[in-house]
Order: sequence, then C-alpha cells, then structure tokens
Amino acid sequence: MIPGGQRGFRLFRFAGIDVFLHWSWFVVAAYELQERSGQYGSFVWNAAEYLALFLIVTLHEFGHSLACRQVGGVADHIVLWPLGGVAYVRPPQRPGATLWSIAAGPLVNVVLIPVLIGLGLLSRVLGLAAAVPDASRLLHAVAVINLGLLVFNSLPVYPLDGGQIFRSLLWFLLGRAHSLTVATVVGFLGVLGLGGLAVLAGSPWIGILAAFVGLNCWRGFQEARALSSVAKLPRHLGFACPACGASPPIGALWTCTKCQKPFDTFEAHAACPYCGALFAATACVDCGRPHPIGEWAASAPPPQ
Repeated sequence: MIPGGQRGFRLFRFAGIDVFLHWSWFVVAAYELQERSGQYGSFVWNAAEYLALFLIVTLHEFGHSLACRQVGGVADHIVLWPLGGVAYVRPPQRPGATLWSIAAGPLVNVVLIPVLIGLGLLSRVLGLAAAVPDASRLLHAVAVINLGLLVFNSLPVYPLDGGQIFRSLLWFLLGRAHSLTVATVVGFLGVLGLGGLAVLAGSPWIGILAAFVGLNCWRGFQEARALSSVAKLPRHLGFACPACGASPPIGALWTCTKCQKPFDTFEAHAACPYCGALFAATACVDCGRPHPIGEWAASAPPPQ
C-alpha cells in the first residue's frame, strides 16, 4: 500500500487500468540520478536507465492486473512509487485465483530475461557495443535490474510476491486465515533479515523497504486474526453465496456506504436499519463476490 493511500499523478490509462505516479518518485529520482551520474558518458543514459527500471515495474504490475481480471477479479489502477509499484488487485477469494494473480507479475520478468539477452546479443552482432558503448551498458544494466527484481520479489517474505505465492499455496492446505497467519510470521522473520542487512550495508533504502514490509506484515497479521474470528461466527443457514456456496456469518459485518454504520444485511434484508439505504447487491465475506440478496436465498440448500 502507498502511505496515506495517495495515488499521485495520473500518467495514462491502458486496458481500463489507470497508472499513477506517486509524487515522491520525483524526489528519489533526482537523488538517484545524481548518485549514479558517473555510470555513463552522458546524463541522458542515467535517465534512460531509471526510466527503464520503472518500465519493467509497470509491465510487472500489469501482469498482476491482467491476470486478476482473467480470473474474474477487479483491477483498475496501478501506483508507481520509489520502491517499485503496487497493482491494486482484488481477485476472487480462492487460492487458485489469488495464486495466478500474484504469480503473473514475476512471470513477466521471466519472459523479459530471454528478450533482454537477445537484444544484448543482437547489439554485439550489429556492432552497437563498439559504436555506442553507453547503449550496450544500458542494455546490460536493464537485464541485471530485471533479474534482480525477479530474485528479490520472489523471496518468500510477505507481502512480496514470493510471500504471497507462499501464502496462496498454503491456502490450499490450511485455509484462508491460517495461511495468511503463517505467511505473515515468516514475513516478520524476513523483516529482521532486511533490517540487519540495512545496518550492515548502511543503506537507508533497505531500511525503508524493511519498514514497508514490516507494516504490511502487521496489516496482514491483523487481517488473519479478523478472518479467524469471522470463521468462528454462526451462519445464516437460510442463505448461501451463489458463487462459493458459503452461508454468510451472523453479525454486523457489512458497512452502510451512506451512513458508515455496520449492520447485518441479512437480518435487515439489504436495507440499512439506521438510514434506510437499500443495497442492490451484498458481497460475500468468504469469496468477495456481490450478489442480490434474493440470489443468496435462492442458493440456500433446503432444510434437512
């Protein structure tokens, strides 16, 4: 998540997905370009390398978004910020759908490996390496960056992609809540490792990354506790989700979008008891899919 939930500046829209650039990107970009000013013969190549990094990140995040849509989820915006990017995806709450939505991002980096190697070999065959050495250095740097992003992002540390893939695989065995608990605990161990590396390397960026990972691990752990609590609640046996078949839990788990008060939509027949607002669809707590309350009643199994 971006601190404060800010999206920043809208860059473009592709396939119905808006891409935003967080304002802090410009500050860090200026610092990084200054620090790496001696890598090339011209400042232009430094800027090209930095932009190439975020092109790779953007492609990676589109991998997440498009895969999420493929399995019936929602993905409508991406935010780029100094530590990478965030694709705001909401896949159906099923382990297979979540696994594909997460794994598709690193797969983009895998596909880019032979492409970048091929471009590097072609540049040598065409004599580009000798004629424009900075261009050859740029291609090499981009290939290394892509590989580095793939390796780092594949670490089994929540909320990195590797940690979320680990969680999705555990979901098949342990269920939604317990898999998230295990993944976040492993993530906290990763935070300790990143924190130690930041101290040893004297890198403030690794320290910031460790703080980001730690914050999201804590959020994930809190979410796992909430999911465990909901799983223990009694259920409305007269209703069943048309998508996943789960009966909804009893309790004030739905929030009115008008007055912001929680209520039990199945007891109130999809009408807020406080302000009277009516809701055309009710989201399933288990799979996240919304359906009219009449379909919930029609999908309920007959009483035994």
